[in-house]
Amino acid sequence: MKTIFGPVPSRRFGKSLGIDLSPEKKQCNYDCLYCELAAAKQVNSIENPPSVDMVISELKTALKKYPDVDVITITANGEPTLYPYLDELIDEIDAIKGNYKTLILTNSSTITNPKVQKTLAKLDTVKLSLDCVTPEAFKKLDRPLKSITIQSIIDGIIEFRTIYNKELILEILMVKGINTTDKEIEAFNQVLPNIDADRIDIGSVDRPPAYPIEPLSYAELIEISKKFSSSLPIHITSRHKAKDAKGSFSDEEILSTLQKRPLTMDDIKTLFDEDSFNRFQSLLDSKKIEEKILGTLKFYSTANL
Repeated sequence: MKTIFGPVPSRRFGKSLGIDLSPEKKQCNYDCLYCELAAAKQVNSIENPPSVDMVISELKTALKKYPDVDVITITANGEPTLYPYLDELIDEIDAIKGNYKTLILTNSSTITNPKVQKTLAKLDTVKLSLDCVTPEAFKKLDRPLKSITIQSIIDGIIEFRTIYNKELILEILMVKGINTTDKEIEAFNQVLPNIDADRIDIGSVDRPPAYPIEPLSYAELIEISKKFSSSLPIHITSRHKAKDAKGSFSDEEILSTLQKRPLTMDDIKTLFDEDSFNRFQSLLDSKKIEEKILGTLKFYSTANL
């Protein structure tokens, strides 16, 4: 099939069946340093887009073959909101999706457009990339078309949130020295509370990027996450969970860590050695630590006693 790929297992979203709205080549209004696709000139439209009929026909075939998927994910070799028939396509997907959830992965560049906002509001989950909130970092990392400004994107996301009451996820891909500095994190801390995202995923490159940048280790991402406001629903995403990240934590250190940054069980098993994990379990049993559900993930933090 031309437009359908997967299913792909995702810890964050379950078993995902993907729709690629730019199957022939990369077509994007960004040229991000970390993109897994080869560098390409930025564009503001998709040439030769697949028809809605083609996508729906292939989707029906795929769902018959893979009926146990959890989510239908709209994406592209580039930016899916540049697809000219997106609103119609989502309506057609809704007509056949049944109990399947719908998700889009977008770089947020078109969120300033009210028509795009209304279209995205039809989806069960919207994942918006927001790698930077300062113009300097945005220009250096995401390399957008000159007509796109980061402030308009921030304003557009905040406006979108006022009409969208379903699951909104932000994704920040960290690149050392660009959006990881204290200045940039402080800028994030000023902006992110105004968005009210259900979850904020921070990660690093895990596939060969278009440009020569180095991935951050899991331990480095943990340290960066502690610089974000503890009120933010930060989730660390990384396939590079280094064995040397495991360490010994006292009860006080466990509580201090979870107070600064709620963690998933996967994070905890990665960070804590066996004795520390047993101490964590005792603190959980004594209700000094509590579970919290954010979106589709369970987090652990210090209890509000």
